[in-house]
Amino acid sequence: MAQTSAGPAPSTVPAPVPATAADAELDLAADVLLLDMDGTLIDSGPAVERSWNALFAELGSARTFDHSLHGVPGMQVLAEVFPDLGPAEREAAYRRVLDLEMADVSEIRVLPGTRRVLEELDAAAAELGRSTWTIVTSCARPLFEARWAVTGLPVPAQMVTADQVSRGKPDPEPYLLGASRLGVDPGRALVVEDSLGGLRSARAAGSSSLAVTTTSPAAALAPLADAVVRDLDDVRVAVEGSALRIRRRRA
Repeated sequence: MAQTSAGPAPSTVPAPVPATAADAELDLAADVLLLDMDGTLIDSGPAVERSWNALFAELGSARTFDHSLHGVPGMQVLAEVFPDLGPAEREAAYRRVLDLEMADVSEIRVLPGTRRVLEELDAAAAELGRSTWTIVTSCARPLFEARWAVTGLPVPAQMVTADQVSRGKPDPEPYLLGASRLGVDPGRALVVEDSLGGLRSARAAGSSSLAVTTTSPAAALAPLADAVVRDLDDVRVAVEGSALRIRRRRA
């Protein structure tokens, strides 16, 4: 599912108009998709929670890892939960949880719809002659590689990991960088996310967003997203003109 690296031509797709009443709840246009990984493409939730809850207990906190922390880079989680840790202690805690997470990948699974949607995006890339997607993750590169290797899916071009930005989600920097690497205006990118922080990052970057309800409740996601679906199995992607059209998939 390799992607081409040529820059896209400017798109002149008009504002989305629902094709049918059935499609009215999901009808979005974009030049590219910027995809979160954990909770969007793969299910790493149990491993994430086990690792962070173990670290919290080791550091004497009774807090548990909940949906409000999903999608937030590790150093930012530590700063929020343990604001009194000094820089060296915070770095040691980060290394500890990274080790825990990298050792806990055996149960990682690809979420429904992921393989098909990536195949649709690669078919669109071949038709359009340009890249149509990449991953923008709050994982550092080593953790991304450990988790993604389990899936058997190819590594996308121009991806963004947490160690490549100075400020992670919910700051707009990750999605701004993802759009830049694919050569598109952020306003022509559709972000697909499962977390509140990721949706806030997308909104701040000026991108539209599609939320999946794999780790956070729909009621929490809906105010921050342009549309909400259960998971990618509900979504289909097709080429329309010079851009992508994202609609609900019907059984």
